[in-house]
Amino acid sequence: MIKLYDGGAYLVNRTEIIPDSAEALAAVKSKTGKDIAQQEAAKQTIAYGILEEHNTSGNMEKLRIKFDKLTSHDITFVGIIQTARASGLEKFPIPYVLTNCHNSLCAVGGTINEDDHMFGLTCAKKYGGVYVPPHQAVIHQFAREMLAGGGKMILGSDSHTRYGALGTMAMGEGGPELVKQLLCQTYDINMPGVVGVYLKGEPVKGVGPQDVALAIIGAVFGNGYVKNKVMEFVGPGVSSLSADFRIGIDVMTTETTCLSSIWRTDDEIKDFYDIHGRSGEYKELNPGEVAYYDGMIEIDLSAIRPMIAMPFHPSNTYTIEELNANLSDILHDVEKRAAVSLDNAVPYSLQDKVVNGKFMVDQGIIAGCAGGGFENICAAADILKGKYIGADGFTLSVYPASMPVYMELIKNGCAATIMETGAVMKTAFCGPCFGAGDTPANNAFSIRHSTRNFPNREGSKLQNGQISSVALMDARSIAATAANKGQLTAATDFDGEIGKYKYHYDANIYANRVFDSKGVADPSVEIQFGPNIKDWPSMVALTDNLVLKVVSEIHDPVTTTDELIPSGETSSYRSNPLGLAEFTLSRKDPQYVGRAKEVQAAEKAREASQNPCETLAELAPVMEKIQKKFADANAENVGIGSTIFAVKPGDGSAREQAASCQKVLGGWANIANEYATKRYRSNLINWGMLPFIIPEGELPFENLDYIFIPDIKKAVEEKWDEIKAYVVKDELVEFTMTLGGLTDEEREIILKGCLINYNRI
Repeated sequence: MIKLYDGGAYLVNRTEIIPDSAEALAAVKSKTGKDIAQQEAAKQTIAYGILEEHNTSGNMEKLRIKFDKLTSHDITFVGIIQTARASGLEKFPIPYVLTNCHNSLCAVGGTINEDDHMFGLTCAKKYGGVYVPPHQAVIHQFAREMLAGGGKMILGSDSHTRYGALGTMAMGEGGPELVKQLLCQTYDINMPGVVGVYLKGEPVKGVGPQDVALAIIGAVFGNGYVKNKVMEFVGPGVSSLSADFRIGIDVMTTETTCLSSIWRTDDEIKDFYDIHGRSGEYKELNPGEVAYYDGMIEIDLSAIRPMIAMPFHPSNTYTIEELNANLSDILHDVEKRAAVSLDNAVPYSLQDKVVNGKFMVDQGIIAGCAGGGFENICAAADILKGKYIGADGFTLSVYPASMPVYMELIKNGCAATIMETGAVMKTAFCGPCFGAGDTPANNAFSIRHSTRNFPNREGSKLQNGQISSVALMDARSIAATAANKGQLTAATDFDGEIGKYKYHYDANIYANRVFDSKGVADPSVEIQFGPNIKDWPSMVALTDNLVLKVVSEIHDPVTTTDELIPSGETSSYRSNPLGLAEFTLSRKDPQYVGRAKEVQAAEKAREASQNPCETLAELAPVMEKIQKKFADANAENVGIGSTIFAVKPGDGSAREQAASCQKVLGGWANIANEYATKRYRSNLINWGMLPFIIPEGELPFENLDYIFIPDIKKAVEEKWDEIKAYVVKDELVEFTMTLGGLTDEEREIILKGCLINYNRI
């Protein structure tokens, strides 16, 4: 079904894979009659060509990328624009689209969600942007319909910013990276590896894009095969897939931890642009005659079967057939994994979902950028036709990804078919993807064609003793399950016809409702603020030395951004840095905020030229021990802050607040064995936090220990390979950390204290 090559590989004539070996280039020559070096073949990927066109450094090993367009939604754009305003923003220099698809319901916190929306509208007018009102489209569907273009690059402040199927290389990053683009700066990375994804065959009836995506995620997440690399989809199997099918696979590549994605394009994609009235944006993209890839994933689409990602990660994958055949063993394994993810905080069992030997689910959701596409919903309607979901506890909700998609579903009758079953059709909204809509009952099991199934991602609150589960599935198998009134069923068991529906796009829907400045700024517009919209607090520059208190220690194999700062209703406070910070680690370590604030109070005293040891009494003996070895250490040159340790933090969302909330509570560093994603590490750096790395194994410190790091400022300035630190026990116990690779700009940002300071000072 899926084969991972051990090393690199050549793709010859776009159809034949030759694994890298001592004989590989000779084999390439025999096929093509040409001598070609590996270095030259690596330049023949689609990804290389797009990156080269957008690189401003003149050095393809050290990229400085300028993007064509930017996108943000309503739980990120306020913080981004506030950061940019504090850094001197006068006008959006490139198209910037502000969508309102996350806090759309305006149901939590009084006026604060709609206040954010009005902030966005007035900023779009003042700075020359595009504003998409609530319920019109989820961010990524609008980008597909209105922004994508062949060979273009888009940067978004949502992790699922992926438009590779349309020939657009897109990346999801934390807000500060968008701020840099707004300030005409660049996105600086080393040239990423490029992994080929070679598709052959075609899917069988009942298999959808989520099935293919989950199969890929299950194969590559755990081993890091594509981490921080570009996935390039090639091979004859691409042409067997519709544009919607490709989009459905592509959006889920985020869950592999890849950097971005790109696909070869053909007439299917040309038709997509034609349908949306943007024919000029189509560009045929193919790798060269001989292209070298740093890795190769070979997928036989005909061998993919309906998949399910069990709680609590998209990589915890099985075929539905396998799960149904081995219920006891698999459920027991899921429960063991859950005990680790949930820290045994609440009882967790799935055994009560087995009724008469069948697995019964409580809720189905088809939604968002992954599930809400036209073809997914049409296929679900065909499977549900003539059925009903029953009058018991099982529910089904369907969220089309945009109003144009919804309109066409109404016109072709699929919406009516779905509603006749007892299911509910809702407007474009991302809520089910992050816990702000259709939260199931405690201990319920929800199957969703959405993006993630992390703990509490469905809206339950672990700190309140609540837990429910999300499993990821394709819309087709969700519909088959709904037709069976909640009995887990693979869509391949459906023996009826799944039709092919033609899509007709109605451009008037956006033309009549979306504000588009056409890039013209109006400085006379006054920005509309609400009482929850706050400025970022001031942040000081890095001091010569640091004392850090470890205030949380997390030993899960992976820590998600949801666990660092929860989603759901807390998203309403993302325009209020200090207000949101109160929720930091609340579902993982409820004591974190109080501990961090105690340390921060000492630092605030130090900054006010007061004695920090009088504010935090436990600091006095710590400083005494430090001064025995480092006599010059004092309140003028020793900054005081907090840090957390996590094995592998930062999987999941691009949300900058996973880092910024720690910063505004006095955090000065993270210590990890590895960072799960580039975007989380970048968020730390952009908020002036040190991304320390220590080797896997026994920790030199414990939670609540103090760590002294002498000469940290000099270490950053002089690019030291290793940084000596000391755990303050009865004596100072030395250990070593590293910072990994930092660009010169990243070092300056850390030295200045944060990106705002870097641009303002």
